[in-house]
This record gives sequence, C-alpha cells and structure tokens, in this order.
Amino acid sequence: MDIAAEMFFKDGRYHLAAEGRTLTTAAFIDYLASLCGRYPILLMEDPLGEDDFDGWVALTRRLGGEIELVGDDLFTTNLARFEQGVAMRMANSILVKPNQVGTLSETMNLVASAKAAGYGIVFSRRSGETEDTSIADLAVALNGTKVKFGSLARTEAMAKYNQLLRLQDAIASAQRV
Repeated sequence: MDIAAEMFFKDGRYHLAAEGRTLTTAAFIDYLASLCGRYPILLMEDPLGEDDFDGWVALTRRLGGEIELVGDDLFTTNLARFEQGVAMRMANSILVKPNQVGTLSETMNLVASAKAAGYGIVFSRRSGETEDTSIADLAVALNGTKVKFGSLARTEAMAKYNQLLRLQDAIASAQRV
C-alpha cells in the first residue's frame, strides 16, 4: 500500500482529516502496526513523512523485519539521501525512478548500493509516462525485486507489463537451450 504520508504530515504530526484525528509519530506508528496486525499487509510505501527521520528509524525497528518499508519520498532516487537512510537504518527498500535520478550510470550506482545494503529495489515509472518500455528492461537487467508501473487500464502501464512478459519468455527460452 502506498500511504503517501508526506501528504498529511504537517508540523511534525500526522493529520488524519477524514477521521478528525491528529497523531504524533509514535501514535501513527502504533496505528500502522495495528493495521499490519489486522490485515495481510506485505509492503508499505512512504508510510511516514520524508523528513521524519526519527520516525522512520522507529518504524523500521518495529516493522522492518515483518514487511517491506519502501522509501520513495524519503530517498527520492538520490544516492546521498539513500546512503544517509542506510546509515540511520531507515526503511528496507527503495523506490527507483530512473528518470528522477537522471542517468543510467546514477541508476546503476544507486541499485548497486541498495543491493549491497540488503535493500529491496522497486522500479517505478513516473506520472505522465509514455509507452516506452525501457524501465521494464532495466528492472530485469538490474535484478529489481518489484515493479510499480500503474493500473492495467492505462496503455503506458500495459506496454511495460507486456515487456516484462516478453522478457520472461525470452529468459525461459534461453534457459531451455
């Protein structure tokens, strides 16, 4: 689940407007943990605000051994920010958007750092994408653990998923030879 907590993290608190509640980081972490206890949640993307570093450390300590905690806004596909997160033990997975980082070399360096740190690697496209499928090729070539390409209702996402199927067929054929 993509919580996108940055959208409701203001003045150091989590504002749950629909519920009429404002929670401290500790209370919000308790809430997230309770959700994991009630539902079969395997992954949370951006469960906390991007600059709530102490919260990320606490959440990772609490849930990092049970579920995948993906930093998107936290890391912004930025190697320096990611290395800071690894040093502080924040999250256990990174969302990689190659067109956010800038170059293929930078993407490859970031992925190598994530692998060395034992982090999951989720390749993601950005909004407003085209039907270009190169991100699917990158995800496979760099051994990403997951992809996030969007709804099957949109042609730009379908093109990427179809490329993954073609790559799977090509790899299976090569292994049979």
